[in-house]
Amino acid sequence: MKKTISLFLLTFFFAVNAQQTANRFFYELTFKPKKDSTRTEKVMTSLDIVPEKSIYQDFTVPAQDSIIKMEVEAMEKNGVWKDIMKSIRMPKFSHKIEKKYPDMKVTYSDQISMKRFGYEEADKLSWTILPQKEKIGEYNTQKATTEYGGRKWTAWFTTEIPFPDGPYKFGGLPGLIVKVEDDKQNYSWTLKGNKKIANWEEQSYAEKINAKYGMSQNVVVVARDKFEKSLENFKADPLAEMRPYMTPEMMGRKMPGSDKTVGEFIKDQEKFAKDFYGSNNNPIEIAQPSAKKK
Repeated sequence: MKKTISLFLLTFFFAVNAQQTANRFFYELTFKPKKDSTRTEKVMTSLDIVPEKSIYQDFTVPAQDSIIKMEVEAMEKNGVWKDIMKSIRMPKFSHKIEKKYPDMKVTYSDQISMKRFGYEEADKLSWTILPQKEKIGEYNTQKATTEYGGRKWTAWFTTEIPFPDGPYKFGGLPGLIVKVEDDKQNYSWTLKGNKKIANWEEQSYAEKINAKYGMSQNVVVVARDKFEKSLENFKADPLAEMRPYMTPEMMGRKMPGSDKTVGEFIKDQEKFAKDFYGSNNNPIEIAQPSAKKK
């Protein structure tokens, strides 16, 4: 009996200690999706910080996790297919960025067909910290500048939040970045709030469901030039990997509980992917550093 109790307590101890609490910072991103336009869009992004790393992403889909969970569980229970893309807002950006502490090595990843590919950047940003100070929201901040991705950036960081991190790939300053933007104001992030996340999990429910149905969430790290080429090929033909399996018989089947065929559903997915990638021709980085091959 004592052995059983001891084993239970040991198991409980490791289970409790395996749970992580994250600091989640919300950044509003204002950006110009088209190069030759003054029109801007806004999206909420998040930076989750845990002891060993941080995760940055578009927060649109994670914010709707409860809705996605309810819709998927209803489909699985009833065996009736439903196009949940009509029920949720879609993200503006699909990439995810991990920064490992303490070296701040960056891993940039994106879903390319059924796999998640990524590349690593070990080189740190070279900041020039300037004497100018400014109050932004509730924080006392200081100015810093850098050049990255073919753009000139100005950041305002605060030592009141002792995390050397920030949105996207930005970090390495003696405090959290409160605001960062390029000199042409194509991209501008501003800190809007933060909260503690108990029992934090790196993957959202949507990502777990994607993994369950074959879309791996394990990052396959490749050289950056190979990543860029794979992504461009995917944008040009999102269904290239699936095409060999798209037989007339399979395409003519009905989706469970729906009048829509598999072929019609896949055609809708192809249009969505092309519209998604075609909506932004003004990337954050307009020039890449020379990639190291793996």
